[in-house]
Amino acid sequence: MLVSVTMMAQAKCEAIRNKVKDGYNFWLYSPADIDDEKAHVPLLVFLHGASLCGKNLDRVRRYGPMDALEKGRVIDCYIVAPQNPGGSWQPQKVMNIIEWVEKHHKVDSSRIYVYGMSLGGFGTMDVCATYPDRIAAGMAICGGATVKDLSGLSRLPMWIVHGTADRAVPVSASDRVVKAIKDTGDDSRLIYTRMPGIDHGRPARIFYMSQTYDWLFSHSIKDKGRPVNRDFEITKEGLNNAYKDIGKDAEWEEYQ
Repeated sequence: MLVSVTMMAQAKCEAIRNKVKDGYNFWLYSPADIDDEKAHVPLLVFLHGASLCGKNLDRVRRYGPMDALEKGRVIDCYIVAPQNPGGSWQPQKVMNIIEWVEKHHKVDSSRIYVYGMSLGGFGTMDVCATYPDRIAAGMAICGGATVKDLSGLSRLPMWIVHGTADRAVPVSASDRVVKAIKDTGDDSRLIYTRMPGIDHGRPARIFYMSQTYDWLFSHSIKDKGRPVNRDFEITKEGLNNAYKDIGKDAEWEEYQ
């Protein structure tokens, strides 16, 4: 079953249900009609937090890239936003969706990115650890990891963000992942932004910041040695101005 809604000129967002075997239902955003037969576009996967779990796919639009698009943020790529019905994100199910989108759309397979927050931060690190040779870069916010083997996280650019005042997911969950990456002997592709005094909800603003996408899209699996781009940073001031960056002055809510 496909349900289409218009989000902006030449762009569309589809709710895709029961199409991917052993996958999740998900939103698929296509930035525009691609006329060039040779053109391929990056793919970004967003993994939400526990508060959006369930069977109502519209919940996935409460925060994250789908909401950012509606509020005016330009994100020039395919975006997949699956809904987890409950429990931990399963890396194989996420990859099944990625492969389905690759099969049916013009995806640049060297530029696939995963980011998420809270439960989605756990999912991001689990997916990236499981498929480091398929994911160009990952950003995990207020999360941790559940897979046992985290060595794969040393093989791709990885940005981990966590506030020290987080009471929902303690910062120690990210500390543990960072230690595991360092224990591989190669943390050259890791950025760890440990933010003093920041709680669990405020980092959701990262999804609305232009530099988030600039950083992700600056990486490709084809990069020699796959170095991490260190030209960007996330600060308290940046979080405070995240919504102003897309010209919106309305009241905003923080979600997990």
